[in-house]
Amino acid sequence: MPQIPILGNTQHIANDGLEGLDHNFVTARIEDLVKWSRARSCWPATFGLACCALEMMATGAAHYDLARYGMEVFRASPRQADLMIVAGRVSQKMAPILRQIYDQMMEPKWVISMGVCASSGGMFNNYAIVQGVDQIVPVDVYVPGCPPGPETLMHAILTLHENIQSGELTRRRDANQGGAAIDLPPLAPAANQSVTLGEKEGA
Repeated sequence: MPQIPILGNTQHIANDGLEGLDHNFVTARIEDLVKWSRARSCWPATFGLACCALEMMATGAAHYDLARYGMEVFRASPRQADLMIVAGRVSQKMAPILRQIYDQMMEPKWVISMGVCASSGGMFNNYAIVQGVDQIVPVDVYVPGCPPGPETLMHAILTLHENIQSGELTRRRDANQGGAAIDLPPLAPAANQSVTLGEKEGA
């Protein structure tokens, strides 16, 4: 049988029926096409925290060219981004801001923890640094190194793309009821206390 431009090679249709068609955009499932497009259109949020951010900026520059993966557009607004690259150490003061930016990103969203400081606190084992950003947001891919080079970050990005396209990340999140299933205790309601200007509270 002839090779049709849209359907591809049709010589196996006589024996296998529709299963003999080549896999292409006509015979693909919508779910596969959506996952393919998600993997190739990640827009990272601009979120550099320390020296790892320099390597992240180098990855987006002309020498390494993230435009090959359709993700050269680092968005300044979290509402236009679906990938957060946490590049550097996260202080206790920065943690609620990081979580707020993550909450403002559109679904489905992904997180890459870049460097040992973001992944585990690194050399900063003290009260001021969060010992692992996975205590704040669910992390999909960890990037080792101090700081990791652009090649390592690109490997992590390609790993993320494979996991997005295979559907592994979305299956894991569905099993955990979204995210990393981190249960946060509810905040206690604040006491209703009226304070008049010029008076000390409790006086």
